[in-house]
Amino acid sequence: MRPAIAILFLVETCLYAVASLTHAGLVLEGHEHRQAMIAEAVISAVLLLGLISLGLDRPWSRTAAISAQSFALLGTLVGAFTIAVGVGPQTRLDYITHAVMILLLVTGLVWLARNRNASPLR
Repeated sequence: MRPAIAILFLVETCLYAVASLTHAGLVLEGHEHRQAMIAEAVISAVLLLGLISLGLDRPWSRTAAISAQSFALLGTLVGAFTIAVGVGPQTRLDYITHAVMILLLVTGLVWLARNRNASPLR
């Protein structure tokens, strides 16, 4: 089993869930943003499905995991772009969080791309 990719997916899933709760105003006050809350909740759910697909160890599991990571990266880049053009939250926390999210997602995609023949969780 290769728990590193599973741990990475779990960390990503939790990071997006916490970000969603933050934008809901449940973790930190003053960071509420409805659209970001919804987007991050959806991305968290997609990453969780990617993690589950890896655990199923089917022929399509790696493709599903890459798709989940790609979807999350695209959504995060859209979020970073909206921050850059002045739409949505403009806090230092948002800048740092998006940078960490992008770094983690790119790391996951690189790992999955390099391990084409390896079963992700074995």
